[in-house]
Amino acid sequence: MKRILFFTASFFSLSVHAQQTDSSELLLPVEVKAVRASATAPFAKTNIGKAEIQKQNLGQDLPFLLNQTPSVIVNSDAGNGIGYTGIRIRGTDATRINVTINGIPFNDPESSGAYFVDLPDLLSSVNSIQIQRGVGTSTNGAGAFGGTINLSTNEVNKQAYFESNNSYGSFQSWKNTIKAGTGLLGNHFTADLRLSEIKSNGYIERAKTNLQSYYFSTAYLSDKTSLRFTTFSGKEKTYQAWYGVSQDDLKNHRRVNYAGTEKPGEPYENETDNYKQTHYQLFFTQQLAKNLQFNTGLFYIKGKGYYEEYRPAQNYSDYGLTNPVVGGVAVTQTDLVRQLWLDNDFYGDVFSFQYKKAGTELTLGGAATNYLGNHFGKVIWAEQGLSEPNKTYYQHDAIKNDWNVYTKWQQALNKNLQFFADVQWRGVAHDINGFEANPTLVVNQKYNFFNPKMGLTYQANNWTAFASYSVAAKEPNRDDFEASPTEQPKPERLHDWELGVQRKEKTYNLGATLYYMKYKDQLVLTGKINDVGSYTRTNIDDSYRMGVELEGAVRPTAWFSASANLSLSRNKVKNFNEFIDDYDNGGQKENQYKESDISFSPSVIGAATLTFIPVQKLNVDLLSKYVGQQYMDNTGNAARKLNAFYTQDVRARYSFGKAWLKNVDLILQVNNVFNKEYEPSGYTYSYFSSNKLTTENYYFPMAGTNWMVGLNIRL
Repeated sequence: MKRILFFTASFFSLSVHAQQTDSSELLLPVEVKAVRASATAPFAKTNIGKAEIQKQNLGQDLPFLLNQTPSVIVNSDAGNGIGYTGIRIRGTDATRINVTINGIPFNDPESSGAYFVDLPDLLSSVNSIQIQRGVGTSTNGAGAFGGTINLSTNEVNKQAYFESNNSYGSFQSWKNTIKAGTGLLGNHFTADLRLSEIKSNGYIERAKTNLQSYYFSTAYLSDKTSLRFTTFSGKEKTYQAWYGVSQDDLKNHRRVNYAGTEKPGEPYENETDNYKQTHYQLFFTQQLAKNLQFNTGLFYIKGKGYYEEYRPAQNYSDYGLTNPVVGGVAVTQTDLVRQLWLDNDFYGDVFSFQYKKAGTELTLGGAATNYLGNHFGKVIWAEQGLSEPNKTYYQHDAIKNDWNVYTKWQQALNKNLQFFADVQWRGVAHDINGFEANPTLVVNQKYNFFNPKMGLTYQANNWTAFASYSVAAKEPNRDDFEASPTEQPKPERLHDWELGVQRKEKTYNLGATLYYMKYKDQLVLTGKINDVGSYTRTNIDDSYRMGVELEGAVRPTAWFSASANLSLSRNKVKNFNEFIDDYDNGGQKENQYKESDISFSPSVIGAATLTFIPVQKLNVDLLSKYVGQQYMDNTGNAARKLNAFYTQDVRARYSFGKAWLKNVDLILQVNNVFNKEYEPSGYTYSYFSSNKLTTENYYFPMAGTNWMVGLNIRL
C-alpha cells in the first residue's frame, strides 16, 4: 500500500459559508468540543457545517471538499479526486496535519499519513468539520505541524429519516449511498446506518477504484448521561497510479500509467492496492455537576491489506527461495508476483473533563494509545515456478505507544478581553524490529514533548482580534529510522506566532491572519542516501514559513453572495545541502544553498466563490482556484518546478420537497471548465552521468473538463 511506500502570507477570504456560530458549537458532542478551538480561541480556523458538506459530496474524497478553504492545495493520483488523494495546508503535507474523527486519532501511527481512501464516503456521515491552520489547540495523536482537521459524526438526529444519494459522472464514476435513522425513540434511543459504494475508472489509465463502506451508530441519551457506540469501515481496491507521468510523456501521453508495465505484453491486470480498515468507538459522557462534564472514548481500529506487483528478473535468493532445477540446471532468476502486507491493530482511550461557568472554561484531557504493526511480504507466483508457494520472505513487527495529557484554560479578563492557555505533555515510544531492506536494524526510541500554547482575544463592536504563540513537536516517521544506528533522526520542533483580526457584519465579513512558523530540525528529503541505499529524510537545522491569510465574504442582496481568500507567503530553508548521485565516479556530489524555497510551498494561493440564486430553489456556484508556482525539491531550481495554475468549476443545485418527499436535490458540477492542463504535485530526481546533470521529473496530472450529476432524496 502507498502507506508502506519575507513578506509572507496566506489568505483573503470573503466567506459566508459554513462559519459555525456559538449556538451551533453548543450542539457539538462533548468529545469533539474537547479538541476543537472555540469561536473565541486565538487560532486561525475554518468551520464547515452539514449543509455545505452535503452540497459538495458527489463522491470525491475529503481533501477536495476542503479545496476552497484558505491555504489548501489538493491532488489526486487518479486525477479526478477519487481514490488516493492528498492535501497540503500552508505547504504542509498530510503527515504533519493532525486528523481526528470524533476526537479519535486517524493518522497512521507509523507514517503519520492520513489515507482518506480507507474510509470512502465518510463525508456522508460527517456533520461538521473544523480546520485549524498552524499548530492550533492540543489534540490527540500526531503533532500538528501545519494544520488540524477534526471531523464529527456523532450528531443526534431527532426525526426518523431515509436518504438515497446517487451520483454519476466522467470516467464511469458512480456513487451510491443509502442512509437511514430511527430518530429519537422514547426520548432516549437513536440509531443511524449508512451503506456506500463508489467506483471510478479514473482519469489516469487503469486508475480504477472500487470502494465500499458502512457506518452505524447507536446511542442512549438522558439529561445527564449518554452512551454511544459507533462503528464504520471501508474497503478499497485501487489500481496503482502513484508513479506519476514523466516530463517527456506529459505533453502527449499525460494519462499514461506505468504501473504493471514491467510485465511483458499487456500490463499486469492486478497491480493493485487492497486494504480494509474498521473503526470501533465507544463514548460515555456524564454530567458530574452543574458546570462539570466528563467524557471518555474507547476505540479500536483494525487494518489489514496489501499491494500486489509484478517484478521482472528477480533473484530467488533475494526472497529466501530455493532455485528450481529445470533440465538439470538451477534457475536463479524469474519474473514473479509479490504482495507486501500490513496487518495492524490500533487501540486506546481518549478522555476529557470540561468545566464551564460564566467567563471561565477549563478542559483537562488526554489519551493513551497503542499500535501493533506487522509488515510482511509474500511471493504468490513465479514464471519459473515456486518450490514454496505463498512463502513469507520478510516479516517485521513494530510497536508504537503514544500518550498525552493537556489542560486548556480560557478566561474572560473583562467584557472584551479573553486569555487562553493550553499546555500539553506528550510521550512517544517507537519499537521497530527491522525493515525489509535492513532486517537487522532494531530501533528503540522514546520521546517526551512539552507543547505550550497561549494567546489573547479581544472583541468589541463586531471586531475580533487575536494573538497567540504555540509550540509543537513531532517524532520521526517509521521510514526515517531506516538509517544506520549512528545516524538516527531527531524529532522536529515548531514555534508558531499568529496574529489575526476579523470584522463580522450582517452583510459582510473580513479577516486577516499573519503567521510566522519557525522550524527546528525539520525532516526533509535532501537526496542523501542512507546505509541501505534509500533516500530518507534528513533533519534541517533552520527553516520557516511566514505569511498573511486574507478572508472575506459579502452578501449585498438575497440573490447574490461572494466569498474569497488569498494566501501570500514566504517559505524558506536555510543552509540546505543537496546530494546528487554521481554515476560516473560513484558516491554523491553535494551542492549548498544559503537560502532556498521549501518544496511544494507556493507563495500565492487563492480561491473565490460566487453564488447566484436566479430563481427560487436554484443555487449556482462559480468556484475559482489559483495556485502559484511551486518546486518539487528544496533547491528552488526552475527545472524542477510545478507551474502555476488557475481552475474554474461550476456547480448548480435545485432543491424542492413536498409532503412525504421531504427534500430532493438535483446537483450538476462541472470541474475544470476551461480544460486546463495542470499538475498540483509530483517528484524529481537528478543524477550525473557522462559528465552531465540529468533531471527527471514526474507529475500527477489532473483531469481536464469533467462532470458529475447527483440526485439526493430524503424521505
